[in-house]
Amino acid sequence: MLNHNFKKKYGQNFISDLNLINAIVQDAKVTKLDDVLEIGAGGGSLTQILSQNAKKVISYEIDNDLKDHLLSLNLNNTTFKFEDIMKVSIDEIEKDFINNYKVVANLPYYITTPLIFKFLTNSKKITSLTIMVQKEVAERIIAQCGDKDYGVLSIMIQFYGNAKITRLVSRKMFFPQPSVDSAVVNIDIKNNFSNIDSQKFYRFIQGCFSMRRKTLKNNLLHNFNINIHELEGLLGANVLSNRAENLSLENFIEIYNIFYKYL
Repeated sequence: MLNHNFKKKYGQNFISDLNLINAIVQDAKVTKLDDVLEIGAGGGSLTQILSQNAKKVISYEIDNDLKDHLLSLNLNNTTFKFEDIMKVSIDEIEKDFINNYKVVANLPYYITTPLIFKFLTNSKKITSLTIMVQKEVAERIIAQCGDKDYGVLSIMIQFYGNAKITRLVSRKMFFPQPSVDSAVVNIDIKNNFSNIDSQKFYRFIQGCFSMRRKTLKNNLLHNFNINIHELEGLLGANVLSNRAENLSLENFIEIYNIFYKYL
């Protein structure tokens, strides 16, 4: 694939190292019982290993210039969709999956966060995401309360499941070589808080972090239609004096359950 016209607008950085590709599939725990959604087929190296290990693969690729090459791989249990997955609804995507499925992807950096939220907030069938992302984003995904990278993304990932970095990947493993290192992140979906409206909770967390160096009190007053006396009566001065970065997911759940009627 070295003669491919790599397109910067699609964030194309292909992996060719077979050991790394096998490791990613292993991290995703893909077996012959699994249906897999691949996002970004690229040169097809990961697709081929997924095809060997999975029951079925649906692979999306935005670049039509790769169509002839990918179809020439003749992968019997793999269907390629040459579309921008960000423009395809979850309902349309999931028509290809009767049962649950796993997502495996080497994600372009520019769509990482919106794509994660697209699936976490809308899918009822996804069981895990195993994604190659920029190392900096991986650190935000797994950050815990009090960490410098802890924020909205960290909390919402914890809300939906358990995340861990399974391996760090040098920029030298890609072609063309990007300017940053990457990491493989596995997110197992748990749905521990299915009784909570996830969209309202997301909006609440965004409000809590809207001015990172401000207290919870200042952020809630700034973002929601409630007066100071009501706020202090609901939550108490001690809680309101905290910054969002010092509160755990469990803290936020408790506060949200008291505050949610204002959302």
